[in-house]
Amino acid sequence: MIRRLIALVLILALVGGGAALWVSRDWWGEGPLQKPASIQVKKGDTLASAARALEKAGAIRSTTGFLRFARRFGSQDPVRAGEFEIPARASGAEILDLLQHGKPVQHLVTIPEGMPSILVQERLMAEPQLTGTIAVPAEGSILPDSYSFEAGEPRAAVLARMQAAMREALDSAWAARKPTTVVTSKRDALILASIVEKETAVASERPMVAAVYSNRIREGMKLQADPTVIYPITQGKPLGRRIRLSELRAVNGYNTYASAGLPEGPIANPSKAAIEAVLDPAKSPALYFVADGKGGHVFANTLAEHNANVQRFYAIRRSRGEM
Repeated sequence: MIRRLIALVLILALVGGGAALWVSRDWWGEGPLQKPASIQVKKGDTLASAARALEKAGAIRSTTGFLRFARRFGSQDPVRAGEFEIPARASGAEILDLLQHGKPVQHLVTIPEGMPSILVQERLMAEPQLTGTIAVPAEGSILPDSYSFEAGEPRAAVLARMQAAMREALDSAWAARKPTTVVTSKRDALILASIVEKETAVASERPMVAAVYSNRIREGMKLQADPTVIYPITQGKPLGRRIRLSELRAVNGYNTYASAGLPEGPIANPSKAAIEAVLDPAKSPALYFVADGKGGHVFANTLAEHNANVQRFYAIRRSRGEM
């Protein structure tokens, strides 16, 4: 503000009051923009190219006049790359300061818990405000969350933040692991957590599902997790049909009906909560679970209990006309 007043005094002294009022109106006075508008400043753009975009958007009266006043009364700092929202009636001085020192508009991309990497890649590639290309990232390398980005930012940079967040979350959870966990490495924690994530959509069930699979591993039982059958077929995308008997028998490094122990890699990108559940499972002897028909699951310690639960679930499905 002091700088503006000094500049205005100098103008009054040098060119007289009429000219000063003209400068005041065109530089510090209200601008012509009737309602907020967004402009995109690309990496490497000059103030002149930004000014042309401003004039086209109706934010300034003249590119030439804006540049003249900017050189005389504005900062010499370069304009930032990104998308900027220009407020209605913003003055030329306010617009210049926004482009040079303001924060570009932030956009969000959300990665849901349990999303496989092939869908993460598709989601990032579908973001029109991002640039560049990325390959399908390693399964389990991304932490599900909402991530902010600026228009024009490389997809690779956003992906790198997602992967750094997973490394940090995994390191933190691993440091706090309990002696009751069955996994012996961070990678195994990711693998088992990805199965837990895909098996239940109820957050409170994760520790119990983790307990079931941990108990099965200790007993030398096959995990028999349906999502591990689907993963090598679709890379984690929905199967869209029932699993075939031949697929349940397929030996491919992932199918936990055909082989005991963990699959060879994660089958999705698990949340931190799923990782924590695997590293601190519920204290339960349960070895089985089946859907309860209400969106959750019912757990059983013995095969007889489990079979009874399965029959109850079938009865629910028959009552709904699903069988």
